[in-house]
This record gives sequence, structure tokens and C-alpha cells, in this order.
Amino acid sequence: MSTRPDPQTLPVHAVRVPRAARRQAWRALGLILLIVIAAAFVLPILWTVSTSLRVPADSFDNPPKWIPLNPKWSNYSAVFDQVPLATFLLNSVIVTGLIVVLQLITSTMSGYAFAFVRFRGKGAVFAMVLATMMVPAQTTIIPVFVLIRDLGLADNLWSLVIPAAGGAFGTFLMRQYFLQMPIELAEAARVDGASHFQVFYRIYVPIALPPMATLAVLNFAAYWNEFFRPLIFLQSTEKFTLPLGLVSLQGNLGTGSVSIVLAGVIIGLIPSIAIFLLAQRYFVEGITTGSFR
Repeated sequence: MSTRPDPQTLPVHAVRVPRAARRQAWRALGLILLIVIAAAFVLPILWTVSTSLRVPADSFDNPPKWIPLNPKWSNYSAVFDQVPLATFLLNSVIVTGLIVVLQLITSTMSGYAFAFVRFRGKGAVFAMVLATMMVPAQTTIIPVFVLIRDLGLADNLWSLVIPAAGGAFGTFLMRQYFLQMPIELAEAARVDGASHFQVFYRIYVPIALPPMATLAVLNFAAYWNEFFRPLIFLQSTEKFTLPLGLVSLQGNLGTGSVSIVLAGVIIGLIPSIAIFLLAQRYFVEGITTGSFR
């Protein structure tokens, strides 16, 4: 006769929860936490979209009405009527596109050099490059502005592109990815007489698309939404980038329509979302890659 105790007769604390049930409970808890975090990011965007489709008088109703009963799509056309939005968009596309391309070139090449090229003082130079990440842009804006003025680039779109043509974060990101790649590929190519540039361009660049896409998306989001440097370097309205140009929608002393302002914000948000969706597969792969096999 079995002497195994009946679980129903044991105290509650003595009954062990199966491992599968505990795993499911933690998974459910993690899912709830992710939903809460996602809601914290998504709800402000939904409120922005909702407010952009209302009249200003209904923009700050309490409690807020998430779905406008009579959407006012004319707020979006009013953005183009009040400011030269097409010019602002074109300027942002030019500036951001050039910065992204230049950063991909410089960061990929410098990352490869720090990963595979041997030269004296490489560790010290790389440490100095990383140290620049600790310096806020506000502390160097005055000497950079003086250099831009002396070069005759004041109030010019190139004043935004040239100082941002290289970046320490991009160099670090690409170096870490290249270090995970097998060095045997480079050694075999070098034995066959290939130069460092040929090894870089023909072998490593084609398999470095995921981190390059990650760097492109991050740089696009950062410089597309940049406000500080355009505010310092640009004076002419026809040279304004989108974030700087949208400020004029507020009107004198902030008397502009908040619905029209938020409609402009949504228009400016669309390119960033589109770029992320187009590069999503490579972006996620670049973020999640932890080893090269």
C-alpha cells in the first residue's frame, strides 16, 4: 500500500507548483509588463494623432476624447498653407541623408581599421575616440560655430553635415561587429594579395549589412529630429530643417493652433517610421546579434 501523501491533505506552502506552470506565470507577467511599457510609448502618439484631427477648443478636454467625432483633416493642409513645409522636408532629407551616408562610410571604415589593422597606439586612439562620447554637444558648440563661420559655411546646410560626418558610437558599433567576424577571411584574402581596402570592401562590407542598417536607422532618427544645431547654425527660413521650421507653427507667443502644430509633428514623424519599417529586418538582426558563427 502506497505511503505517498495526498497533495490535497498537505499545507498550501508544501504543495510545489510545477515548473511549467511557474514558467507560464513568469511569461504572463513579462507580457503584461511589455504591454504597460508599450502603452507608455504609444499612448502619447495616439493622443497626438487624435488632437491633430480636432479643433483647438476640443484639444484639452478632460477627460480626453481619444476618438474625434468629426475629424478635421484640413489641419494637415493648413500646415502647408502656413509654412513652406515642402522646403523644410527637402532640407531635412538632404541633411539627414548626407549625414547617414557619410557616417556609414566613416564608421564602417574606422571600425574595420580598429578591428583588423595593426598600428602603433591603436588602443590609445580608440580610447580617445570613445571619450568623445562623454562630451555633450553643448560644450563644443562655440568652437564648432567659429570654425563653421571661418569656413564660410554659416547659414548653410553643410554646416550641419560636415561636423556630423563621423561619430564615435558608429565606430564603436562597427568595430564590435567586425571583431565577431572570423579573421581567417581576412588572412586568406591577404595571402592571395588583397589589400586592406579590398578585404574590407569585398569581404566584410557585404556581411556587415545588419549593423550598418542599425546605424543608419539610429542616425536617421537622431538627425531627422535634431533641433539644437539647426537653431544655432541656420538663420534663413528657406534653410530651416523640419524640426526648426515647425516651431513657426506656434505663432507669436504661442498663439497658434495646437491642432495644426501637432498635425505638422505627425507629418514629420512619418519618414522616421517608414525608414524603420523598411530596415526593420536588418535593424532587429543587428541589435540581437551576439555572436558570429
